[in-house]
Amino acid sequence: MDLLTEILAPARPTAIVDVGANPIDGDPPYKAMLAAGLCEVTGFEPQPEGLARLEKSKGPHERYFPYALGDGSAGMLNVCELEGMTSLLVPEPAYLALFNLFPIWGTVKHQIPVTTRKLDDIAEIAHLDFLKMDLQGGEREVLAHGRAKLKDTVVIQTEVSFVPLYRGQPVLGEMDLALRELGFLPHCVTGTKIWPISPMVVGEAPNRGIRQLLETDMVYVKDFSQPQNMSAEQWKHLALIAHHCYGSYDLALKAIITLIAMGAVAEDANKRYLASLRKPN
Repeated sequence: MDLLTEILAPARPTAIVDVGANPIDGDPPYKAMLAAGLCEVTGFEPQPEGLARLEKSKGPHERYFPYALGDGSAGMLNVCELEGMTSLLVPEPAYLALFNLFPIWGTVKHQIPVTTRKLDDIAEIAHLDFLKMDLQGGEREVLAHGRAKLKDTVVIQTEVSFVPLYRGQPVLGEMDLALRELGFLPHCVTGTKIWPISPMVVGEAPNRGIRQLLETDMVYVKDFSQPQNMSAEQWKHLALIAHHCYGSYDLALKAIITLIAMGAVAEDANKRYLASLRKPN
């Protein structure tokens, strides 16, 4: 058994929900947890090709559904030349034109009619500790219609944009306000993209950025300023996610110390955890 899991003794595996789970941007942050059998993943991917890849490679602790999450209304999935740009929102030509390659990548090849589902209405989700989203602009709608499911969530990783490449896309400031209103604080960033402003090309690499920010993945965590903000089980899953997904050992230690004060773990849990970090790999 994983030592941290042994120390914490959570009541169940960490429950992860991945919205827009198409595996095209590298490994998910929970890969190590999944490989170790420490979590269960419920993913959603409305693109048939992406869903097929997920189904082909999934393990015993993964399940995937073809749902498009949103506000529950009917819409169109805009399938773009670059698969990763497919969105319920329509690409915005004026902003695409600012950057190399995006006018081509953002061209809509065809549309797929979909009826979106609200996160709160998805019966397949019993627990939600960690929400990961990559929806090309649809993330705010998921949050707005998932308040009940999100009440026990401790970590949210969401793609945020500095420049709105889609019509009606909320940018960083809007997403930050929405997440803070739900009781989350920014923790870290991962996968920040910078992109060259057209027509500059550096070293014959049209995607080699100089300074211009395009998008990033922001990781938000439940406000950990007060012990009462979370139950013991929430603190346990926060520690596990912080440790395994982000190497945030300070946050994991904060959670463990809080659990000691709550009487939810052994009094030497923090010492055992710190000792494990000092051991050579």
